[in-house]
Amino acid sequence: MANEYLAKLGVDFKEVNIEQDRAAGFYIMQKTGQAGVPVIEIGDQVILGFDRPRIDQALAAAKLV
Repeated sequence: MANEYLAKLGVDFKEVNIEQDRAAGFYIMQKTGQAGVPVIEIGDQVILGFDRPRIDQALAAAKLV
């Protein structure tokens, strides 16, 4: 859902599969203390899960939409 939403908004993003990229999984665990996905980083904000209002707020703050 997050990928579709960001694509619909025309926002460039990079998808990382933490099952295939162990270093990325470790990074997420260090950053959030959790292993849940999705984890969305926008600017200096980290959003756990598909939280559309927080995503919209972070995108606006980063001037990406």
